Parts: sequence; C-alpha cells; structure tokens
Amino acid sequence: MPLRLNIGLSKKIGLPDYGSLGASANLELELDSGAVGDPERLRQHVRHLFGLAKASVEEELNQQQTALANNGRNGHGADPHVSRNGNAATNGHRVSRRPNGRAATQSQVRAIQAIATRHRLDLTPHLQRYGVNTAEQLGVQQASELIDDLNTQPAGAGGGR
Repeated sequence: MPLRLNIGLSKKIGLPDYGSLGASANLELELDSGAVGDPERLRQHVRHLFGLAKASVEEELNQQQTALANNGRNGHGADPHVSRNGNAATNGHRVSRRPNGRAATQSQVRAIQAIATRHRLDLTPHLQRYGVNTAEQLGVQQASELIDDLNTQPAGAGGGR
C-alpha cells in the first residue's frame, strides 16, 4: 500500500496600516510503503518537500512585495505620485481596491456619513475618487483614508447634501 506524504507551509508578513501579505504551499508525494521502514529516507523526503514549499512561499511573497512596491503602495519613499498613506495617486483618483478583501466596518460607514452631515459635504465626489458609489462599498483602508480626508475639509466644502 503506498504512503502519501502531505506537507503544507503558510507564511504571512505584516504591512503598514494593518495590511498583510500571505502565501501558502501544500505538496503531496506518494511513496512506496518501504519508506515507513526507513526513517532516514522518510525524513529526507520530508525535508525535501518542506524545502520546496518554503522556496515557493518565499518566492510568492517576494513577487507580491515587488508588485506592491512597483504600484507605489509600500508607503515609503519620496515618490510624488504616492499619497501620504502609501496608496498610489492617479490624477486625484484612487484605484478602487479592497486590500485583503476587507469591507469597511459599520462604524466606519457611520462615521463617514456623520462627518459628511456635520460638515454639510456631498460624499459623491469623495466616493468617486475610490471608484465606488456608496461608503459601504469601500475597503477598510479606503474608509479610514476617507475619514481622515473628510475631517480636514472645511464645512460646506462639498456643496449641499
């Protein structure tokens, strides 16, 4: 009866503003049943698979980090095309992305609406910068940025609501 060796490895690295990158690899190898009787041979197979998994995960994370840096989303450096929060600026319009797929929290949505009401701001142009129509469509990071932006707006700067 063949022996199935399954190895898995996951790694997550933190980014500024509560973001993260992650990668995982799962490898499976079918061995002859004699591998059970030879512990050293079995360990060699395990080490080999872990080495492959580790190299794959590291390569994927490096690619993700490179892509992030090339998109101006690393939050560092003096690139004039990168806003203070590390998101690439594109002629005043931000690219609509939900980092990590996390939607804005209900508290953030309520805060956005409350600030807009208090400052008598029209949210439409602010939301359009993120490529969305409602605050509920924002990602967590986008909502946080919008709250910061709205708090710096003078009252009535966005027109009537």
